Amino acid sequence: MIRILTIDIPRILLALLFLVGAANGFAWIITGQDLFHPPTSEAGLRFEAALRDSGFLWPLMKTIDLVAGLMLLTNRAPALALLMLLPIITVIVLFHLVLNPGGLPIAGVLAVLTAMLLFAWRDRYAPLLR
Repeated sequence: MIRILTIDIPRILLALLFLVGAANGFAWIITGQDLFHPPTSEAGLRFEAALRDSGFLWPLMKTIDLVAGLMLLTNRAPALALLMLLPIITVIVLFHLVLNPGGLPIAGVLAVLTAMLLFAWRDRYAPLLR
């Protein structure tokens, strides 16, 4: 039961968050329209536009979201999937702290889920820190 609460539920929730984000990102890449767009500050919209206009960063991020989200959902190399997502998660949390405070609740959820999984899989990451 503890494993379900501390690993499986956070893993699945994180996977679903990133799969929804990937679907929304690919919808924009294909159609130029978002499936949904939460309220975003002017500075946040400018940052998002810069990522999209770069031509390569947005598709790269959404591909990582998709692949890592599927890895987490299917429980295939989930510790690797979390490492793949960690830079994106860091940017999302900082984005909401600095540019779009209205999104802090979801950023907080994202940070808590990530911290739970990092702690649960700390033995897998230990060799990286030696």
